[in-house]
Formats: sequence, structure tokens, C-alpha cells
Amino acid sequence: MANKNIYMYIISDSAGETASKLAQASIAQYEQLDIECHLMKRTFIYEKSDLMIALEEAKLVNAIVIQTLISEELVKISNEFCQENNLFYFDALSPVVDEISQRTGVEPTRVPGALHFLNENYFERINAMEFAVKYDDGKDPRGFLEADILLLGVSRTSKTPLSLFLANKNLKVANLPLIPEAHIPSQIWEVDPKKIVGLTNDPKILNAIREERMRSYGLSPNTAYSDISKIKEELKFADDLYKKIGCLIINVAQRSIEETASIILSELGLEDHSYFS
Repeated sequence: MANKNIYMYIISDSAGETASKLAQASIAQYEQLDIECHLMKRTFIYEKSDLMIALEEAKLVNAIVIQTLISEELVKISNEFCQENNLFYFDALSPVVDEISQRTGVEPTRVPGALHFLNENYFERINAMEFAVKYDDGKDPRGFLEADILLLGVSRTSKTPLSLFLANKNLKVANLPLIPEAHIPSQIWEVDPKKIVGLTNDPKILNAIREERMRSYGLSPNTAYSDISKIKEELKFADDLYKKIGCLIINVAQRSIEETASIILSELGLEDHSYFS
């Protein structure tokens, strides 16, 4: 009988984020199905003794092993152990690192966790996160002129989470909520339209989101905030403004934050701005 109780072991010399994302993407294909997946992380492994403990644990439950180790010695030990014990394993780092080395003739530094070192890239990311918080929700329109990206949108079009997600890619992002009755800051017309993104949504979806938000506050879902006719007015106001500015427009309905961010990076030519986190 097939085993529907799966263990996945993440073995890494860093925080294990790369391997974890790969594991989670795989597990997501079996959500709501009759399969139970257990994700176990064994991270910051630098010594053979720690690696062997993790591998022996994985062996006990016949785990799927996903590893991101850069030490040639540890990679060899792990791969051989998995082969000898019939464990499925995936060495997510070595093949690509080795291929780059072959093509360039340059040996890798083989520094564990190199992507997450406290280097200039790291501190730029922290500055970008602080920028996103400081200039969230139109708090200070002067930040629009310093931003790499300015997000516009009516309430509940994912402006804040999108700002933070993009900030994690070292981009300075400001955002402004659009309300028909509110004054549009003059600084918006000083920003290069190529840096502005107008977010929109489908009226029915926005209505459902806003009604749920009211319920979460213990209030009646039927308010002016969630009224479908008012939502349509807000969206038309936003759409007219976007057309006047001449900016990129993205409908976030049925789109994840990651998907919307990917579109923005591609359309604004910012895909190579930073390392992926």
C-alpha cells in the first residue's frame, strides 16, 4: 500500500530558504489531497557530525532529502549516504555551481550562506524595507520622488504587502491609497510615469474582500466601504487617473503577491536589480 505520510528533510549550511521553497512548491501540488507532508529543517550544518545526525534522522523515516550544501566534503558524504541507504535526495546547489565553474574556469568560493552575508546588498535591503514602511499609505508624498516604484490603488489592492515584497528585492517602494474625495498629492506628477504602477481589481472580488474585512472587525459587512456601486466609482476614478498618468496598470484579481511583483519587475525592467530572496 502506498505511503501517504511523507517526510522531507531540508539539510543546509545556511538558513535553508532555497531548499525550503523548493520543498514547499512541491508540497503545494498535493494540498487538499489525502497526503500528509512533514517538512523538517536541519540548518547551519558545517560539521560532519551534525550532518550525520540529520541524515540518520532522515533514514529512520525514509525521508526525501533536499540539500543545499556547498562544502565538497559534506556534499560527498550526504550523497553517498543517501545512495547507500536508498534515500531519494536532491542536491539543489552543486550541479549549477559546478556548471558555472566549468564554463568560466573559475572556482567558487564555497562559502556557506554567501547569499545572506551582511554585505552591501544586505544593508540595501534593510534600507529598502525601512523606506517602504516610512512611505507606506501615502504618509509622506515627498518619498514619491525618491522611490524606485510608486504603487497606486484603491483600498485592498495589496499595496502594502506588495511594497514590502518588492523592498525585499532591494527596491525603494512608496504607495498611495486612492480615494475619489481625497486630494491627489502634487508630487505624483513629478514622478516618471515609468516608475508608477496602478493597481486595480474586479468589483465583485473587492466587494467580497472588504465585506470580510468588516466582519473581521466585528462590524456589519454592508457599509459604504463595501458597497459595490461605490467600489465601481473608486475603480473608475483610479482607472481615469492611471490613463492620465500613462502608467502600467495591473489587475491583481486572482493574482498572488509574487505574481504581481514578477509582472512589475519584468515590465519596469527591474528583474536584474537584486538577488532573489
